[in-house]
Amino acid sequence: MFQGAAALSLDAKGRLAIPARHREALAEASGGTLVLTAHPHRCLLLYPNPAWAPIRDKVLAASSFNPQSAAIKRLLVGNAREEAMDSAGRLLVAPELRQFAQLEKQVWLVGQGSHFEIWSDAGWQKQQDAIFAMGDQGLPPGLEDLAL
Repeated sequence: MFQGAAALSLDAKGRLAIPARHREALAEASGGTLVLTAHPHRCLLLYPNPAWAPIRDKVLAASSFNPQSAAIKRLLVGNAREEAMDSAGRLLVAPELRQFAQLEKQVWLVGQGSHFEIWSDAGWQKQQDAIFAMGDQGLPPGLEDLAL
């Protein structure tokens, strides 16, 4: 399970060094192949390939004639790229995906259980501000009885 947020730097070639605490688990879960793709919230998703495959298959099973389904296919599957970590635990983020998510030098790797989100620094700060702005509005459906 991947959890926690880490501020990281992209190098000059667009590579992201996966934190050591996640490398082994990510390598084992991925079978050597990771999938990077775009998310509608303008971040990137990083999945071990076995976790991505059922999501991809479900998206591809949707009707191409429905405009929303077609748009989701184009975004998620159309932007998906298979990548592998190099021997130093770095992951290349393609220029197109860096541009989509507006990634610059500092980025955030955010664990989401089965996968990671990769955010620009500004995008992650915006997400944090939105959470705090919700205040005491209550919890979304499915989490109403959550107690911390």
